[in-house]
Amino acid sequence: MRRGSFNDDTVDYAAVGATQAADLMHYPPERSIPAEQSWRIGSGETRFRAAGELLMSWAAQRGAGLTLSDVRPASGPMYSGVSFDSEGNPIAPSRAEADLRYDADGTPYVAPGTTVRVAGRVAGQRADAELRVIFVVDEPRRVGYALGTVGESVVSGEESLMIEWLDNDEVWFTVRAFDAPSALLYRVVPALVRRRRRELFTRYLRAISPLYNTPA
Repeated sequence: MRRGSFNDDTVDYAAVGATQAADLMHYPPERSIPAEQSWRIGSGETRFRAAGELLMSWAAQRGAGLTLSDVRPASGPMYSGVSFDSEGNPIAPSRAEADLRYDADGTPYVAPGTTVRVAGRVAGQRADAELRVIFVVDEPRRVGYALGTVGESVVSGEESLMIEWLDNDEVWFTVRAFDAPSALLYRVVPALVRRRRRELFTRYLRAISPLYNTPA
């Protein structure tokens, strides 16, 4: 596995990386509302590569109707992970710096430590926030990342978006999240947090699934 990580105490929640906890849905971070959903989006390596490319170029957020601005890669060297065999032994040295990629309009791809501002509306409420890429997973059959809130959001927490190419050739898209209400309205009416998350999940699927963005 190759994983890039960036842990910074400027995120506004304590359970950094908790979207990867196996028991997230049963034991979410304190005061947080967990959510998880998976969809089969096709099969085969071509589908996996195409979906991964969309995911890493912020297509989920853009497809969700959010506007990205002030995309800032982490300054200085970034740890980009190390590869392991099936027994957990390292088989390749880590790189000192992750390779940055850019899309057609010059926006940096998702990378560990990148900070981005998003703006828009979800479930009738504003969705403005500053987010940080907590980690990136780049494996032969799994790719994705987690975003954590830095500030200005109506909720505080983390979401991970992963594309996985299974041994049976199916390709799955999984989103996991936990949200603690920050805005007064969301604290008073927690059901709005769940509604917001359901709508975001649906928008992410529409952005990544070939059912919506390319011919099947």
